Amino acid sequence: MSDAIKTYDSMSELYASFGGRLEQDVGFTIHRNEELYPNAPIKSPTFRANFYSVLILREGRGRYLIDDQSYVTRGNTIYFTNPGHLKGFEVDETLQGYIISFSESFLKQYVHENVFDEFPFLIAEVAPPNYPDREVFQIFDDLGGQLLYEYQSDSAYKHKVIGCLTVVLLLKIKERFWKAYDPLTEASTSSDITLTFKRNLEAHFRDLLDGKCDRLFQVQDYAQAQYLHPNYFSTVIKYKTGRSVNSWIAEKTIAEAKAMLARSSESVQEIAARLGFKDAGHFSRFFKKHTELSPLSFRQSSSS
Repeated sequence: MSDAIKTYDSMSELYASFGGRLEQDVGFTIHRNEELYPNAPIKSPTFRANFYSVLILREGRGRYLIDDQSYVTRGNTIYFTNPGHLKGFEVDETLQGYIISFSESFLKQYVHENVFDEFPFLIAEVAPPNYPDREVFQIFDDLGGQLLYEYQSDSAYKHKVIGCLTVVLLLKIKERFWKAYDPLTEASTSSDITLTFKRNLEAHFRDLLDGKCDRLFQVQDYAQAQYLHPNYFSTVIKYKTGRSVNSWIAEKTIAEAKAMLARSSESVQEIAARLGFKDAGHFSRFFKKHTELSPLSFRQSSSS
């Protein structure tokens, strides 16, 4: 992959690359497309995103590029994208509707602890857009409007309400477009390695939290699970996702840690042990390295 391809960790970071400015709020954003990119035509550079996006496009015309595929965007288009892919977009006529983005840590904290079991399409490698009829599209358009209203509010329950509405949004996406989806049936040999790694990553953290394992798996453990040499395994994951295996492990660890710090009354030492850290001090340093906050500071901020 070219070193020139930029990876963005949030929608606000992506938008800043176009000279704009967005406030990123607890790993979730929603904005009107026509306000973000009002001046068509627009052609983005190729990039990677480390966040999920749902686009609800009422009107307009353009294309969305993902890996080596190109999809048309037009009136009554709904599409979902997940982290890791090579992406780009073109806007021929100003798009009207909503763009919603969220991180895994937001999903774990505000949507569902076992979010990938409830919504397996979140790890789909291929996710073409959908063009529902007006009646079905209106359901999503209305949800977009509700999410935007709550996102712009000052309610003390703002994040919880957004989480509940995001559950509804994901359930509607699953019901209408991904009801029979099974990640294991997704084709492509190279994609299978990535999909299996993501499933193994999720399963390992469940074992950790259930007390069935007492150490945090490393690159060689995930490679061995697929009978692959660690160097080859690491190369495939980096090529397919634009991120290292260690980056995936670290992000998953932080997402689980944030969820437990926000939701449970367990001590930092207990959380560290459940996540496979032998020493609470090591866990605290790891957490602060990736979030710039200590575990206790994050817990206090999430409860305010």
